[in-house]
Amino acid sequence: MSQSPTTTVPTTTGSNQSESGTRTALVVLAHHRADSLSAHIARRAAARLTAAGYTIDFLDLHAENFDPRMTVADQPEWGNRDKQYAPGTEAHMRRLLAAEVVVVVFPVYWQSVPATLKGWIDSVWNYGFAYGRSKPRLAGKRILWLGLAGATAGDEIIPGMQQLLEAQLSEGLAYYSGFADSRVGLLPDAEDQPQSLDAEGNLVIGEAISGDARTAHYAAFEATAEGFVDDFLAAELVNA
Repeated sequence: MSQSPTTTVPTTTGSNQSESGTRTALVVLAHHRADSLSAHIARRAAARLTAAGYTIDFLDLHAENFDPRMTVADQPEWGNRDKQYAPGTEAHMRRLLAAEVVVVVFPVYWQSVPATLKGWIDSVWNYGFAYGRSKPRLAGKRILWLGLAGATAGDEIIPGMQQLLEAQLSEGLAYYSGFADSRVGLLPDAEDQPQSLDAEGNLVIGEAISGDARTAHYAAFEATAEGFVDDFLAAELVNA
């Protein structure tokens, strides 16, 4: 994937509100490289949210060494919805609870999320916190999932990928946990070498784009991502 210029965004870590009382947005990045296209899109999303008046809590799962493996300490106890989970997990819960809106940025792996993000969901969106109560603690929050896919926009796999991600992330997770609004912004064409499957199911990788064509390609890609964020914010204004 493309390596993009660094975008500097004022952030907090695990804070609830700034001194001015502005609302908090939690931006979650699930990618192992700080110079990845996913990281760049996460920073652009954070900049958009900052411009809309949010204080940003930027959670880079890899940079913060989040361990996605399930542990006994984080295993749900079905008879105890008030269980105290591991200290690190409880800290992540507080960050999620403090946020009014959440934006999650990740590369699409096998039409799903990377293992690190899946582990974060399994441990943090846990029983007694994200579900298991008559009124979920996350009720009323809003979330945008931005998934970067290597497949080209015209690939026949894209509509099904969109449906799968919506079923997993919106229906199966966010709405089940009480979120008022959950959206999946799928971003195909993340690779600079077009990828598609032929009629026989073989992976076809095209020539890498370069020069002005590459610059234009990723400018359009970034604009699409920012458009998802803008639409997400505009919906908030309409709902208000």
